[in-house]
Amino acid sequence: MPKPFYVTTPIYYVNDRPHIGTAYSTIAADVLARYQRLRGRPTRFLTGLDEHGQKIERRAREQGVEPKQFVDSMARPFAEAWRKLRCEHDDLIRTTEERHKTKAQALWRRMLQAGDIYLGKYEGWYSVSSEAFYTDKDLLPGNLDPISKKPVEWVREESYFFRLSKYTQPLLEFYERNPSFVRPEARFNEVKSFVREGLRDLSVSRTSFKWGVPVPGDDRHIMYVWLDALTNYISALGGPVEATEAPMFRRFWTPSAEVVHIVGKDILRFHAIYWPAHLMSAGMTPPSQVWAHGWLTVDGVKMSKSLGNFIPPGPLVDALGADVLRYYLMRDVGFGHDGDFSHRNLLARYNGELANGLGNLLQRMVASIVKRSLNGRVPTPHRDPRELVDEELVAVAKRSALAAARHMDAIAPHRALESVWELVMAANRYVDQTAPWALAKASKRERLEQVAYTVLEALRWLAVMVWPFMPDKAGALNAQLGLAPVEPRIGQDQWPAQWGQLAGGQAIHPGEPLFPRIDKKQEAELLARLTVAPAPTATKARPKSPDRSERQKQTTSESEQAIGLVTIDALQKINLLVARVRKAERVPKSDKLVRLLVDLGETEPRQILAGIGQHYEPEALHERNVVVVANLKPREMMGMLSQGMLLVASHGERLALLEVDGAVPPGSRIS
Repeated sequence: MPKPFYVTTPIYYVNDRPHIGTAYSTIAADVLARYQRLRGRPTRFLTGLDEHGQKIERRAREQGVEPKQFVDSMARPFAEAWRKLRCEHDDLIRTTEERHKTKAQALWRRMLQAGDIYLGKYEGWYSVSSEAFYTDKDLLPGNLDPISKKPVEWVREESYFFRLSKYTQPLLEFYERNPSFVRPEARFNEVKSFVREGLRDLSVSRTSFKWGVPVPGDDRHIMYVWLDALTNYISALGGPVEATEAPMFRRFWTPSAEVVHIVGKDILRFHAIYWPAHLMSAGMTPPSQVWAHGWLTVDGVKMSKSLGNFIPPGPLVDALGADVLRYYLMRDVGFGHDGDFSHRNLLARYNGELANGLGNLLQRMVASIVKRSLNGRVPTPHRDPRELVDEELVAVAKRSALAAARHMDAIAPHRALESVWELVMAANRYVDQTAPWALAKASKRERLEQVAYTVLEALRWLAVMVWPFMPDKAGALNAQLGLAPVEPRIGQDQWPAQWGQLAGGQAIHPGEPLFPRIDKKQEAELLARLTVAPAPTATKARPKSPDRSERQKQTTSESEQAIGLVTIDALQKINLLVARVRKAERVPKSDKLVRLLVDLGETEPRQILAGIGQHYEPEALHERNVVVVANLKPREMMGMLSQGMLLVASHGERLALLEVDGAVPPGSRIS
């Protein structure tokens, strides 16, 4: 039996409605769960809601309702959003449920029996906004919470404490034995550095408010909201338990299962330090891995209530469909890094990769060639040896599937999609090279059948590989190929590996375009409807305006100081050329560097080293037309000579290649 896989999202605090930030985590978990099910693994996907704490109690009081009434009203939009986004979780846990409260108390009793909980007094800074305790060194100037940027409060009260200090060394030893426990690695280094400084005992109860889980045996106290909240990962499975109770817990929370928590980087400390320490105290196994993704900005601006740019997913789904939003978030944001949501980038990826890429490939083969020239049926592939161009596409398909699976196993969905799209691009190039419409016109039936079958089989592979990301579109693609929807089964690995499984003779069913292209007028209408307008700002009295000549001098001076203007002569000294990538491979012992051999129209390819290894798979760069600085002084890196510079666009931690249309020959000057 394959190893069980258990993936969880953070449990979302119900002080606000779902937005694209919470959607990102949930979609990522759903994509991973679908992929693992496709590979035949027993899989469970959990999401949930954090409904206790002082912040909730105060918010309910502000609205004049009881806390339970408030959280019930806030829970519905989350369930509706996940359903609309096609996130098929196996369970949605709410911390106000009785099944959760009893298990949170059971965990407390285990920690108490281990001698790790004692009664004392707490005095210090507490953030109601983040439900977290802070020391003076943690705070921002003005005694502000470093996460929410809101004022903290000085708290003095009786409190139970957890002996977190006892687990400093056990945690460090656990990290040493489990070097991939936290990802990305940079976040893990931050966690280990924090623990090495020495841990202090943690206050784990409150008496100043009552909206929470009562402490067993002392209902004057309620459990610290984070101790309560973290327990959801096991309470939803029916644990902690003794003997043979709760088969779900016994199946998915054991050393023989893979347990992955998807969290935001702002709550990593709770998941990577407090949670494993609680589990160690209770005699239970910590999770396999904690994946901390970054934050999403909107058009380069941090999401904020005051700016009104908390974007709900609903209008985007209504306009473009759930699959398009799922694809964009998984494709455009490097998992583990900060990312930026842009409506323009979303529409650009839609037209460029979905409509012109995958959708066009399906449309031109199924609705055009097969329907009109092959009687609307999948041709039977001939046994004659395939031509070189056919073999090359088969090789790309196999390479793409292997690379995408490797990236999904490593929880890098953005890189998996990059590998999948290597096949999309290669298949479209194949159609251009083989020109099936010309074969049909010339009555070269056998060759036409071979070409058509090769493209249809590539589409069958693509339908499987995109299913975790775009389940509805994958189903529509399969339907046009005359195939049944993807249906995962435990113990059956359905990831594409063997070429030629598409049965000849079956009828195809051309339908509506998979991704109808959005024209300029439609794009403008969508942007006007979906883009968040900037919040109004207070106007200030303006000084008297200078006259026109003074304004011109002032503007020129400010611009030159701001961006360092150069003359046209200086610009012409930079030799920007179109280069075609003939070969790309990783530089040994480097995660970032890729060695490129590029064709600049010279007698021999030129070697360029580029720091794009964390953003692009080398195989996906083959035959792309890129832009390079060709007259840069050669530089030695990692013992190799780099003879130029590859140009990329950057935004935060994201990089994107500058590319040129394939009709432009290598060596063409950019001017």
